[in-house]
Amino acid sequence: MKLIASLTSPYARKVRIVLAEKKIDCPLEEDIPWNAGSRISHYNPLGKVPVLVLDDGSTLYDSRVIVEYLDNISPVSRILPQDNRLLIATRRWEALADGILDAAVAIVMENRRPADKQMPESIAWQMTKIRRGLAVLSNDLADRQWCNGSAYSLADVAVGCCLAYLDFRFADIAWRENHINLASLLDRLATRPSFADTVPPAQ
Repeated sequence: MKLIASLTSPYARKVRIVLAEKKIDCPLEEDIPWNAGSRISHYNPLGKVPVLVLDDGSTLYDSRVIVEYLDNISPVSRILPQDNRLLIATRRWEALADGILDAAVAIVMENRRPADKQMPESIAWQMTKIRRGLAVLSNDLADRQWCNGSAYSLADVAVGCCLAYLDFRFADIAWRENHINLASLLDRLATRPSFADTVPPAQ
C-alpha cells in the first residue's frame, strides 16, 4: 500500500493525519498534478491527489473514501464515530470543510492564470463561499472543545486541515480574528504529532 500525494494538498494532509493517528505505516510518493511529468492521471482519471494504491494494484480516491477505508482496516484510534447520528454529523463537518477547501483551491488556481485572464468575479464568488462556510463552522462549534462535542474525530481533522490551509495560502483573510473559537481549535490540533508532522513545506 502507498499514498500518492502532494505535500501541500490539504486533502492529502487529511489522509496523512489519519494514517498517523491510526499508526498505519504507509510510504508516501510525492506527485504534484500540475507539474510536467506528473503520473497521477495513471492512478486517478481525474488527475487529483490523494490516491491510495492498494497491495493488489487497485486505487482509492478521493480523501473521503480513503479515510473511511483506513478507519475500517484498523481498530486503532477510530476516527469515525460508530453511532450513526454522530457519524452523519461528522460527515457534514467534513463536507463543509472540504467545500471551503474547494473554494480556496479554486482561488489559488485562478490566481495562477495570467493577470489578464483572471476573473475577479469568480475569485469574489469563491471568497464568499469561504466566508459563509467559516461562519457556519464557527457557529456550529460554539464553545465546544471538539467539533462533535466531547470526542476527537474526523470532523476535527477535516476542519483543522481546512483552517490550516487558509493560514498557509490566505494569510490576509484574518479569519482568526473573526472566529476565535476556530482559531483555538486549530491551535489545539497543531499540538498533536499527526498535525505537527504534516505541516506543508514553506513556499
